[in-house]
Amino acid sequence: MGIFNKPKLRGNGGKRDSMPDDLWTKCSDCGELIHALDLKQNLLVCPKCEHHFLIGSRERIDLIADEGSFEETNADLFSKNPLGFSNYEDKVAMLREKTNLNDAVVTGSLTIQGKPAMIAVMDFKFFAGSMGSVVGEKITRAVEQATAEKRGVIIVSASSGARMQEGMLSLMQMAKTCGALALHSQAGLPYISLMTHPTTGGVTASFATVGDINLAEPKCMIGFAGPRVVKETTHQDLPPGFQTAEFMMEHGLVDDIVHRRKLRDKLGQLLGYMLPA
Repeated sequence: MGIFNKPKLRGNGGKRDSMPDDLWTKCSDCGELIHALDLKQNLLVCPKCEHHFLIGSRERIDLIADEGSFEETNADLFSKNPLGFSNYEDKVAMLREKTNLNDAVVTGSLTIQGKPAMIAVMDFKFFAGSMGSVVGEKITRAVEQATAEKRGVIIVSASSGARMQEGMLSLMQMAKTCGALALHSQAGLPYISLMTHPTTGGVTASFATVGDINLAEPKCMIGFAGPRVVKETTHQDLPPGFQTAEFMMEHGLVDDIVHRRKLRDKLGQLLGYMLPA
């Protein structure tokens, strides 16, 4: 019967609508479709399930720092190719152009609610936040400046681990950064580590987990090796929630889980308690 026929969709004369590709984002946790403006206004947190999306290093700094207080340090450092790894320099150049970053961490001085600190924020979109020589050097220099100027240190981790293109040179950054943090601690100055999704590999095994206070964002992944590798190595089934921030807090590695909206207040409060008078 004709009354049950579907009406024909009216087109626009074969012309394609100029709909932006990035207008909507689907939450990877709950599947909710979120308008880009709503997501941005909610600090890249899903308004339905509170899933924390990845956030860029400069956006993170804007969220934390007192207005106009951030001064970037060592921005001109970028990776060479010490091991002659095939196409490594080309990949670095491509990522520098694509991300407007010279490497996977941004460092600088700032104040948080009036409290002086040095900050290092890793950025996952540059080589998956992998730790190479430049990342280790910039973090070490930031810690040394904090020690000299009697500032607190805040490191925000988001990393796939050591950068394989730099081999042993990358692994040596684990010792170098921890050595600088040890001297900072001996000076009686605080170090606050914030782990975000994901924090893995050599970063987890070094500076990310040695804070005086270890914080994490909700539901972020924290671990050294991946779950499959751990299961094959231990020959045991992994417990529910393994390698999540909540699991790590339950077992003592993480001191507190902080929603992105409350992060600035939390850091300001901790620095107020921990900085010497």
